[in-house]
Amino acid sequence: MLRLTAGQVSDYRGADTVLDALPKADVLIADKGYDSDRLREALAERGIKSCIPGRAKRKEPIIYDTELYKSRNLIERLFGRLKDWRRIATR
Repeated sequence: MLRLTAGQVSDYRGADTVLDALPKADVLIADKGYDSDRLREALAERGIKSCIPGRAKRKEPIIYDTELYKSRNLIERLFGRLKDWRRIATR
């Protein structure tokens, strides 16, 4: 599924639009842009554990699995490579 939102919409508000279409999963790994209590509650209602670090301005720090969060890097590198391949393919 691909959903486009306006450029000024925050990540966690964009995530609200796809919550109903999430596949069955045990954990959702996301970056600080998705840090919101509402998103965490919606994931918990669906039985999905969230691995999202808290933003720096949070008064109470969020506890998350730092080792699991490191695996997010693999996905980030994949998207970087896909962007490189797109540049090569369109030349």
